[in-house]
Amino acid sequence: MRSLVCVTLFVCLWCGAEARAFTEEGMSAVRQRIKSMFYHAYNSYLDNAFPYDELRPLTCDGQDTWGSFSLTLIDALDTLLVLGNRTEFQRVASLLQDTIDFDIDVNASVFETNIRVVGGLLSAHLLSGRSGMQLESGWPCAGPLLRMAEDAARKLLPAFQTPTGMPYGTVNLLRGVSPSETPVTCTAGVGTFILEFATLSRLTGDPVFEEVARRALRALWKTRSDIGLVGNHIDILSKKWVAQDSGIGAGVDSYFEYLVKGAIMLQDEELLKMFQAFDQVIQNYTRFDDWYLWVHMHKGTVSMPVFQSLEAFWPGLQSLLGDIDAAIRTFQNYYSVWRQFGGLPEFYSIPQGYTVDKREGYPLRPELIESAMYLFRATGDHTYLQLGLDALESIEKIAKTPCGYASVKDLRDHQLDNRMESFFLAETVKYLYLLFDPAHFLHGGGTEGDGGWEAGGDAGECVLGAGGYIFNTEAHPLDPAALYCCSRHSGDRQQLRELLLSPSRPPADAPPSKDPPTAQSETIALKPGEQKTPPLLSCPVQPFSARLTVLGQVFSDAT
Repeated sequence: MRSLVCVTLFVCLWCGAEARAFTEEGMSAVRQRIKSMFYHAYNSYLDNAFPYDELRPLTCDGQDTWGSFSLTLIDALDTLLVLGNRTEFQRVASLLQDTIDFDIDVNASVFETNIRVVGGLLSAHLLSGRSGMQLESGWPCAGPLLRMAEDAARKLLPAFQTPTGMPYGTVNLLRGVSPSETPVTCTAGVGTFILEFATLSRLTGDPVFEEVARRALRALWKTRSDIGLVGNHIDILSKKWVAQDSGIGAGVDSYFEYLVKGAIMLQDEELLKMFQAFDQVIQNYTRFDDWYLWVHMHKGTVSMPVFQSLEAFWPGLQSLLGDIDAAIRTFQNYYSVWRQFGGLPEFYSIPQGYTVDKREGYPLRPELIESAMYLFRATGDHTYLQLGLDALESIEKIAKTPCGYASVKDLRDHQLDNRMESFFLAETVKYLYLLFDPAHFLHGGGTEGDGGWEAGGDAGECVLGAGGYIFNTEAHPLDPAALYCCSRHSGDRQQLRELLLSPSRPPADAPPSKDPPTAQSETIALKPGEQKTPPLLSCPVQPFSARLTVLGQVFSDAT
């Protein structure tokens, strides 16, 4: 009964939140405030923390957190272009090429490196056509940022070399997986690779990335309980669930997100069917009064009646599937928590209507703002703009320091923590800005960085930037058109090159060799001043399907 009273109270809080109508002039003014927020944080990082991963805004210095490769700069790179700053985008893209080296003896999170580094570099690469920088011939199928993304992703591949195909959670970028590495990792750490890795495979023509991501997804799918749920942490070697709480929040969230977004980006029915099966049991077992609780994966009984801030992505995901009414109702619940505290605590007890002990913090997460952006796009309801303005003013009031913006350690008394996560610039600010810019090119409009499309591919035969961008879980936008721009020729080129240069190799359908593959340790990123060497052979410009019309001739670049 108490939870029913709380839910009723939350709905009333929503009803009392009168949303004003925002004019275009008013939205433009808010966008300028968001830009000011970004540059205060960004310049503070450059002045006080670069080349460390993150800014410490209370002591005005930096720290390495996820791998020692200037993570905030990589994460913020595409945000610069989203805000229309081409000059700084060009400068930072060049700086990263000169300073970042992934051949380092560092233990890195496979999950975080993928979503932040690989995703950030891929997004910047695909957006560089709008930046005014000189593009390499064949872009988006070639380019220095693409090579850096591929280099980083190759460092993660040893983690996938397991009997099950599910990856370890940590890998040493120089030495691979440690023999003492724990085999226990979270669900999201297994199922959050298909967007970045499929994009890499389609752009580079190397299928290994998409293959390992799909193998991991399929292996995880087979571990569902008898009632169709997955848990929170799994032993990737034994396939036994170590943490058996099932929900949509921390440790699981982006797995569901990537099934939906992967299905959209790749037009993949298999991924969509996986999500639809999960969604059915999620609705049956975890949804109560448009909240989503944690339940036991085998029994379906409630184990934790809490709302986690990471769950706030769910209404946005529902809107992508067209389930607008359900998304609105759940968003109402989450927004009421924001209004109660001026932010979303990491854990919120639904029966008690208050924060959970030692989970009172708010590290300036973006998920509720992300859902507001999607729902505003879907409905045009200015209530979501009001949430954005509330978020902007809360962060300015609570978290701003002379050296950036600090995570909130405790929302009850607004104590601050000495950390500014890189996702604040990659996600929170970006989603806020896009919420108030419905005409932005990422929405298919024509502002900030030109709204026109670009031609890409070897002969300019591809159309990019026409819309339909898919955001990875770190808010790095990926252009689905680019995937088809390159993949039409790359596989055929590789097939012909192998046929001509290695005629003694067995055919593709021959049994695999028992000899282990040779490891690739050479970096593929260009060093400062190094020029790309063209291949000795290349296919003609015509589609490969037309090669018989030229009698199988092979043309050199000079022909």
